[in-house]
Amino acid sequence: MTFNAIPDDRQLALAPLDEEADHVRGSPAGRLIIEYGDYQCPYSRQAFHAIEQIERQLGGNMRFAFRHFPLAGIHPHALAAAAAAEAAARQGRFWDMHELLFHRQKALGDGDLRGYITQLGLDLAAFDQDRASTAVADRIRRDVDSGLASGQVLGTPTLFIDGVVHRGGYDPPTLLAALGP
Repeated sequence: MTFNAIPDDRQLALAPLDEEADHVRGSPAGRLIIEYGDYQCPYSRQAFHAIEQIERQLGGNMRFAFRHFPLAGIHPHALAAAAAAEAAARQGRFWDMHELLFHRQKALGDGDLRGYITQLGLDLAAFDQDRASTAVADRIRRDVDSGLASGQVLGTPTLFIDGVVHRGGYDPPTLLAALGP
């Protein structure tokens, strides 16, 4: 895990899933994993691969939400990558960009991000405008603030399974065991 912050003594709680704001996929009836992640963090990439594998194994019995927690102080491309994902979301392609960013984690420079938009067949001018917008910055800030407010997001990735922080590892067997029957 990559660490960033230490919580203070505020009242702490995980922000509930917001169907209108959160990036979520999977069955509403399934167990819910919420991840606070950073596209440049190698541990977030490990969690990404494990969650993909678990989604394939569990099919409709799992739900996944991703929240941004870019550790810009140690990952110089993390914030730009989060903004790219949000700009792609404004064109209806968050999950496609999410996957590209983790699969190409070592190529997150501006030219790379613009190339991914072209690869996805999205509007490059809208992407450039959106990723620099206040709306995208506010969306990322919302996720970071909710992670900090939980008092449990100390670095990336931080996973919550049905609202409870998971600290047991990010490999598929460990996550499957944490999800239970």
